[in-house]
Amino acid sequence: MIRILVVEDDRDISALIQLALKNAGYDVFAAFDGQEGANLLETQKFELCLLDIMLPQISGYELFSYINEYSIPVIFITARGELDDKRKAFRMGADDYIVKPFEIEELLLRTENILRLHGYKNNLLRVGDVELDAEAHIVRKAGREITLTPKEFELLHFLLRNKGVALSRFALYERVWNDGESGDTRTLDIHITRLRKKLGLENEIATVHKLGYIIREKT
Repeated sequence: MIRILVVEDDRDISALIQLALKNAGYDVFAAFDGQEGANLLETQKFELCLLDIMLPQISGYELFSYINEYSIPVIFITARGELDDKRKAFRMGADDYIVKPFEIEELLLRTENILRLHGYKNNLLRVGDVELDAEAHIVRKAGREITLTPKEFELLHFLLRNKGVALSRFALYERVWNDGESGDTRTLDIHITRLRKKLGLENEIATVHKLGYIIREKT
């Protein structure tokens, strides 16, 4: 499993990032200051670091120089959105730069992109006993392969990549059917019903009143 280090002193933001990454299938470690981040780098192996700039004890820029010794790709996540800050980060060798506030989907897409550029792939997404292999385009339930239509697969994939996040009907329809119009969301509802039935996910794929759907682990 791909391991990601999150170095962020704001515990609420850190918790949000950790949850999103864990739901996307990554193994996540958190540090809340630069020194704690440096300590984890000495004892653990990571494939990616998400790094704030303004940190207690050791700044993000200082820690970045240390991270470079381990050849770990870095995405800066910071409230500093000025061009000078971005220029400095990229000239130091940063792989990407995300300005707060940000959308969780953007964070996941950029994370996936940087990992792919460095030869890492996180292909398996899970909920309950259902596993989706994005590269092989296969879905299994309790180890048994389940046949889905292309749209059912895309819908499940998008839900799993945003596990724990409530998604609107419009966002789901637009993403899976590539239609900028509101479209016939009854088509979406039918596909959701089929996924629930085929995969036994009646409890995991929940309806969010007046919004859309969410996929999450059964409680």
